[in-house]
Amino acid sequence: MQNDKKIYGYVRVSTKEQNEDRQIIALKELGVPEENIFIDKISGKDFERPQYKRLLRRLNTESVVYIKSIDRLGRSYKDLCEQWRIITKDKGADIVVVDMPILDTQKEKGLLGTFISDLILALLSYVAESEYSTIHQRQAEGIAAAKARGVKMGRPPRPLPENFHEIYQKWKAGKLSTSEAARQVSMPLSSFRYRAGVYKNATL
Repeated sequence: MQNDKKIYGYVRVSTKEQNEDRQIIALKELGVPEENIFIDKISGKDFERPQYKRLLRRLNTESVVYIKSIDRLGRSYKDLCEQWRIITKDKGADIVVVDMPILDTQKEKGLLGTFISDLILALLSYVAESEYSTIHQRQAEGIAAAKARGVKMGRPPRPLPENFHEIYQKWKAGKLSTSEAARQVSMPLSSFRYRAGVYKNATL
């Protein structure tokens, strides 16, 4: 059936540092022409994806889209179902999910095929969203536990300028305004106020 259809592929990685080669190789092995593979290097949290939008504009009833895995379309249950509906219902195109052969709308065009695909999609997207939420919950719990053990999070603060103590004492005695003190230690006003507060607590 795919011989008379225009074949496209969609690839997404979450950051520019991630490598998309694995997805591209899988699509090429299934006969997707390289010039028809659309690649976004962007998070899956929304659909403000330039290449994905370009792909959608190309799709019609004579198109089939290959994706390596269902989470390349999106992360949330709501978004996945919405994009599946746009591609298969609004555009009338077919979708093939390489890692889940049962999600191939070319195989069964009847009501049963639609029902099976929609049911499996709902299940997979729910699991994907649950796993994503669990990962973030574990990250938050790990950060909280590390802070409770006294682990400092984030980058260490820059060392204070050599004249900070002298300027701080003058500022504390009212001999310098806050803006002048900040200027003399080459700090933004907000940074000086913050570091002065930390310095005060450290010397109490």
